[in-house]
Amino acid sequence: MTPHSLSRRDMLKMSALGAAALALPFERIVRAKSISRIASSKLPRPFTVPFAVPPVAELVKSDATTDFYQMTMRQKKIEILPGIGTTIFGYDGIAPGPTIRATQGRQVVVRHINGLPAKHPSLGYTPWTSVHLHGSASLPQYDGYASDITNPGQYKDYVYPNIQPARSLWYHDHGVGHTAENAYMGLAGSYVLTDPVEKALPLPTGRYDVPLVIADKMFAENGELMYDDASHSGLWGDVILVNGRPWPRMAVERRKYRFRILNASLSRGYRYRLSTGEPMTVIATDGGLMSAPQQVSEIRHGMAERYDIVVDFAKYEIGQRVVLQNLGVKNSTDYDTTKQIMAFDVTAEPTDGTNNDVPGVLDPTPSAMDLTPAMATANRKLEVIRSNGQWSVNGVTWEDVVKSDYTKVIGNPKADAVEIWDVTNRSGGWFHPVHIHLVDFQILSRNGAAPRPEERGPKDVVYVGENETVKLIMKFEHRTGRYMVHCHNLPHEDHDMMTQFEVGSGGPDPVTAAPAKPLSAATPL
Repeated sequence: MTPHSLSRRDMLKMSALGAAALALPFERIVRAKSISRIASSKLPRPFTVPFAVPPVAELVKSDATTDFYQMTMRQKKIEILPGIGTTIFGYDGIAPGPTIRATQGRQVVVRHINGLPAKHPSLGYTPWTSVHLHGSASLPQYDGYASDITNPGQYKDYVYPNIQPARSLWYHDHGVGHTAENAYMGLAGSYVLTDPVEKALPLPTGRYDVPLVIADKMFAENGELMYDDASHSGLWGDVILVNGRPWPRMAVERRKYRFRILNASLSRGYRYRLSTGEPMTVIATDGGLMSAPQQVSEIRHGMAERYDIVVDFAKYEIGQRVVLQNLGVKNSTDYDTTKQIMAFDVTAEPTDGTNNDVPGVLDPTPSAMDLTPAMATANRKLEVIRSNGQWSVNGVTWEDVVKSDYTKVIGNPKADAVEIWDVTNRSGGWFHPVHIHLVDFQILSRNGAAPRPEERGPKDVVYVGENETVKLIMKFEHRTGRYMVHCHNLPHEDHDMMTQFEVGSGGPDPVTAAPAKPLSAATPL
C-alpha cells in the first residue's frame, strides 16, 4: 500500500508514530519557567550567541530561462546549543536550509533528494516528504501537495515559475501526516523573489536585507529535540531560535535595515515590540510589497506569515542595545524564556549610506489589494472546527479527501474568478493561521472591523483569532487544478484540518502528473 491510498487512521495504525505519540518519554509538563528537560545551565544566556544568516543556495547551472539547484534532505547532528549535539533533518543538512534567490521571469528548478533515514530516530515513522514553496503560484504537481510524497531514496524535480511580484517566500515540508514532525526537525528555508519594481526602490539591500526565521524548540536532557504536540493541540517550546541560533545578538550599523521575518514555529504565535518602544515600519506581507508602508508599535505574527519590516538604527547611539521582544498572544503557552527573541547591538556608523530610505509609495501595480467586493462572483463560508478531538475545515478532513480519490473539494471557483471567503473560528481556545494555496488575498475585515495595520498588504495566510470571522477577497488566477487550504498550526493540519479546492477543470493531477523517482534512476540536471 502507498500513503496515497491510506486513510489517516490507517497511517496512524501502521506508523510507529501512532504508538510513539502515546508513549513519549517526555510528556508535556506545563510550568511557568520552562518545558525543556535539559539543565538550564546548558542553555545559553540570551544575546550571547552570535547572529548568523543562512547561506545562499549554490547554482548547479543556468540556461537562458532557468536556474537549477539541487538539495538533499539529510539527518545530521549539529550544534544548536553551544557545545551540545542535536539531531536535525535539514535541506543540505542545515536548518534553516539554504536561501534561494530568484528573479521574476526566470524559472527555477530544484531537485529535492530525500536522503533521510528509513525511520525517524525517535518517533519511528517513515519520513516521506513533499516540498511546498509557500507563496508560489506553482502548477499543482509542483505545489507540495500533501499526498504527492517522496520517500527516502527518491527524488523529485520541482519547477517554480516566478511569475508573481517580488515577495518573501519559504519552502518547507508538506508530507501527509508528518508535516509537523518534519518541519520541527528543520525542513524549512527561505526563498526570496525580486522584481524590477522592488529593485527600483531605495529600500535596504545586500547585507542590510536580512532574513529572520523564527522558531521555538524544546530540548531533552541529552540535547536532542523533544516532540510533544499536546494531543495534537500544538507544540510550544521554550527556546527561541532565529536562523537556528538561540536568542542571538546581531551587530548593526546606525542606519536602516530590512528584516524579512518568517514565523516558522509549529504552533506559537508572536507579538513583537522593540524594547525602546520605537515604531517598526512594515513594508511587505506574504504576497509582497504593500501599497504604502505602515508604522506600528507592535506586530502580531501567526505561523507561516511573513512580514518585512524596516528598523532605523540611526536614532540610537553606538553601544546601545535594542531587543526584539515577544509580548505573546492568546493560547500560545509562554515561558519565562519566550519573552525575548534577539538583540540588536548598535556598534558602528554606516559603512554604506545608499538604499537607506522607505518611500511613501511602495507598489503601485495591481494586486490583491485592488480587488473590491463588487468584483466577486461568489461568497463561500469556511469554518475551522474541532469536534471529538478531530480538526477539520467545514467538517471535511484530508482523510475524507483521500477516501474520495482526491475528488472531494470545498469549492470549484472558475479560472480568474474573484471570490469572497468568510473564514470563521468559533473556538475560544485556539487561533488558526489559515493558508490558502495558490492565491494572494486581501483581508477585508475582522468581525466587521478593519484589519490590523500590518495586515494591509497581499496575504496568503490569515490569522483567524478566537471567535472571529475574517472576510477575504481573492482572484483565482495563474493556474487551474486542485490546491490545499489548511491550518498552519501544523499538528492541526496533520490531524486533520486540511482540505482542497479546485480552480476550473482539467488541471494536472497533483499526485500523478510528476511523481517522485528512485534516486538510482536520476540523471544529472
